[in-house]
Amino acid sequence: MTAVGAEAPIDERIARIGALRRLLLKPELGSLLGALVVFVFFAALSDVFRSGNGIANWLDPASTIGIMAVAVALLMIGGEFDLSAGVMVGTSGLTTAMLSTYYGWNLWAAIVASLVLALAIGFANGYLVVRTGLPSFIITLGTYLMLQGLNLGVTKLVTDTVQVGAIEQTTGYDLAKTVFASTITVGGASFQIAILWWLLITVVGSWVLLRTRFGNWTFAIGGDTPAARNVGVPARRTTITLFMTVSAAAWFVGTTQAVRLTSVQANTGIGLELTYIVAAVIGGCLLTGGYGSVIGASLGALIFGMTSQGIVYAGWDADWFRFFLGAMLLLAVLANQFVRRYAEQTRR
Repeated sequence: MTAVGAEAPIDERIARIGALRRLLLKPELGSLLGALVVFVFFAALSDVFRSGNGIANWLDPASTIGIMAVAVALLMIGGEFDLSAGVMVGTSGLTTAMLSTYYGWNLWAAIVASLVLALAIGFANGYLVVRTGLPSFIITLGTYLMLQGLNLGVTKLVTDTVQVGAIEQTTGYDLAKTVFASTITVGGASFQIAILWWLLITVVGSWVLLRTRFGNWTFAIGGDTPAARNVGVPARRTTITLFMTVSAAAWFVGTTQAVRLTSVQANTGIGLELTYIVAAVIGGCLLTGGYGSVIGASLGALIFGMTSQGIVYAGWDADWFRFFLGAMLLLAVLANQFVRRYAEQTRR
């Protein structure tokens, strides 16, 4: 029996949460505030930064980082890492360039072949992770080292140099340039079409994560894989698909860079995997999986784009960018930890 006048406890399933609290629990909130701070800071230091051409310049690197950050964020929410994501960009670009320039393939046939190779590498990464039970850090570190060696060794073997060029002379280049490397003029400034692809991929990635069964599976396996498997989630298939998604994004970015620059270096993409991971962490992804945001990852990439160009416009030494990378990673991890603890308190 309940004492007269005593208040019955409120069921947490129907308890109301205020609008401010719901906002604070959004994983992308920190990256949104960070992006606003970075923009205001560099806009105050440089008139060029906030001009049309300036915006186009810092959206360009943000777009390629953002495309990768979306896929990496999905994988991290699923509880895994892919340290080969950066070097795979180079592998895709080199495959397209070699097949089209040295072996006479139509550029589009070479692009499709590089996609098949990238998906095969992603499948191999995911399959080894789910079959062996080894951490994805170890599996993809091995892939990273192997691809780094293959990129350099095969490039030197085929070309006697460390790069492949003259892609603009291949059959099918004009159409490929329209799709991957054309520009759109807005207000007198030229914006790369990769920016539109980035926005589209972000929207699709967010929709998949938040509105589809696959998105629910991704959160489930990232939070607790055995429990997810016990309730019928196809954990192995989902994990492999997430690795293949990262590979597909690497193929897209590698193809974009190859078509735009008309040449590919053997060391392309090396080291960028950390940038992709940090962008996802800044966007609210937990290193332990099960929590994060695709939109937040894109905002993290935007922060990198603004900072990389903002430092140049401000006249600072570019070496400060690496300091910023480490500082943002540390702040993002601390912020994510605070938000998670706050979220746990609201459920009590």
